[in-house]
Amino acid sequence: MTQVLELQFETSTGKTSTITIDTPKQDVTAEEIKQVMQTIITANVFEVQAGTFVAMKGARIVDRQVSPFELEVV
Repeated sequence: MTQVLELQFETSTGKTSTITIDTPKQDVTAEEIKQVMQTIITANVFEVQAGTFVAMKGARIVDRQVSPFELEVV
């Protein structure tokens, strides 16, 4: 199973933009996530098509399970 951490920000144009982090540590806390998101907003280092990040909108861990099929190739 693969996990990603999605950090969702409100942009200066009122839209939502998401940063995805692959394989987050298992014991990450809400406080750690909030601190990182605030640092990203304060540093103002990302500018996306929808503007700059101005506020935290949400965060979530997404689990994905991939089950490949074994195919016999002739």
